[in-house]
Amino acid sequence: MRIILLSTLLLSASISIAQKGDPSTYAGTITAADLKKHLTIIAGPEMEGRNAASEGERKAAAYLESQYKRLGLKPGNGDSYLQNFPLFQDELTEKRLSVNGRVFEWDKDYSIAMQMVNSGSFNYNEVVFAGYGIVDSVTNDYANLNVTGKMVLILEGSPNSSTPANPRAVTPYSTLGKVNTAVSKGAAGVLIVSKSGFPRRNPTNTKGGMSLTKANPSRVNVASVSEDVASALLGRTAKIGVEEMKNLNKGSYKSELKLTAIKKTNELQSANVIAVLPGTDKADEYVFITSHYDHEGIINGEIYYGADDDGSGTVSVVEIAEAFVNAKKKGNGPRRSVVFMNVSGEEKGLLGSRYYSEHPIYPLDKTTVDLNIDMVGRIDPTYKGDSMNYVYVIGDDKLSSDLTPITNEVNQKYFKMELDRRFNDPNDTNRFYYRSDHYNFAAKGVPIIFYFNGTHRDYHRPTDTVDKINFDLMEKRVRLIYHTAWVIAQKDTMLKRDIPLNMPPR
Repeated sequence: MRIILLSTLLLSASISIAQKGDPSTYAGTITAADLKKHLTIIAGPEMEGRNAASEGERKAAAYLESQYKRLGLKPGNGDSYLQNFPLFQDELTEKRLSVNGRVFEWDKDYSIAMQMVNSGSFNYNEVVFAGYGIVDSVTNDYANLNVTGKMVLILEGSPNSSTPANPRAVTPYSTLGKVNTAVSKGAAGVLIVSKSGFPRRNPTNTKGGMSLTKANPSRVNVASVSEDVASALLGRTAKIGVEEMKNLNKGSYKSELKLTAIKKTNELQSANVIAVLPGTDKADEYVFITSHYDHEGIINGEIYYGADDDGSGTVSVVEIAEAFVNAKKKGNGPRRSVVFMNVSGEEKGLLGSRYYSEHPIYPLDKTTVDLNIDMVGRIDPTYKGDSMNYVYVIGDDKLSSDLTPITNEVNQKYFKMELDRRFNDPNDTNRFYYRSDHYNFAAKGVPIIFYFNGTHRDYHRPTDTVDKINFDLMEKRVRLIYHTAWVIAQKDTMLKRDIPLNMPPR
C-alpha cells in the first residue's frame, strides 16, 4: 500500500511538473563551452587565486556582478549585488627571541603560533622542562613541578611516536592537547621542541586566520623552537638532540629568555555576491543556489587557481541563472524566487555563508532549499563506478523527506546518473557534510543538497587549473542541479521540514 501511494504521489508530482513546463526546454543554455568560458576567467591568473578580502576576490566579485547584470537579474541585497561583511585578521608585526643574550632567527630556530600570541615583550629567568608534557592515566610529566606563571619547555610528539594517530584530534599527545594541559597547570607560555621542523622549508605566515569577530586575546604565548634554542635554555653550550633531551631530569633550568611577540588586528572587507530572479505566485518563498567563489590566493609566490574548488561551482551558478532567465523570457518563470549566491570566506571557515545565515536577506523559514555546488568539474580518482556518469549527493535525506524522491525522480527521468551517497553519513571520517556552505543553511533548518565530485591530487594545490576540468561531465552535473531546482521552484508547496535537525557542531 505504501509503495502504491508513493508511486501515485510521484506520478502526481510529475504531471504537475509537466503542466508547468519541461526544464529541459530551457537547459540548453547550460553548455560545456559556456562553462569553460566563464571558468577560464574566474580561475585565470588575473584573479590571483581569489583569496578572501583580496584584490583578486574583488575582481571575481565584479565579474560575477557583471554576468548577473547581463542576464537582467535583480540585485539580491536591496539595490546592491553585494552583501559586504568584515573579516578580522591578526598580524605579527614584531618578533624576537633570545636566550642568554644570543638572538635566534625567525624560521631558522623558532616560530610563534599566530592563534596563541599574548602580545607584548616578556622576560623569564628560568624555564621548566616537562619532558613530553603528557598527562594521562599512566603518565604525569608534571608530577612535582610548579609551572605557575612560568615558561614550559616540552618535546613534540610522544615517547612512542612523533605524531599522534589523528593529528586533528585533541589528545594528551597532540600539540594542542599538551598546550591545554600546560595552561591548565598555570603556565605563562609553552615552547615546543621540534626535532625536524627547522629551518622551515617555507616562510611561516605572520598573518593569522580570518574570522567574523575579533579574536579574544591569548593568555599565553606558544612557540615552536629548534634543538639549538632548547639546548641553550637547558644550559648547554653545544647543541644536543631530542634523543638526549628526553633523558634529562624534569624541573627548572636557569636561563635568561626574552620573547617579543607584538600583533595587531586588521579589519578587512569581503562580500557575498547575490542576485535574484523574482518568482510569480510564490515570490515570497525562495530557492537558493550557492557556491563559494574564494580560494587560497597566492602562497609562496604561486597562484592557487581553484578551478575545481570552487571555480566550477561558481560558474555553475551563473549558468543555472541563465537557464532560469531563459525560461522566464519564454513565459515560464519560476513560481518561487530563485536566489543565486556566490559566497566568500569558505576557505577560511565557511565565513561568508555563516554571515549570511546570521544576517539573512530573505527569511530562512521561507527558504525552501539550498542547493550548494562545491567542486563539480573533476573525477575522483578513487571512484569505483562509471566515472563519467556520477556525482556525489550529500544531505538530501537530512531535513526533508521530500528531497530524496525529487532528486531521484529528476535524475531517473532526465539523466540516469549515478547519484552516489557514500559521503552522506555525517559521521563519515571525511566530514564533507560539514565542510561547505550548505552546512550553515542546514544548521538553521533549511533543507540542503551538496553536489560534489570528490577530492583529487590537485585539491588545494596550485595545479587545480582549468585544463584539468571535464566540461562535458560538468555540463551534465549542472543540468541535473538546474532540473532539481526547477522542480522545487515550481512545487505547489514548500519542502517539508519533517526530519529533526540532528547534527553535531563542526
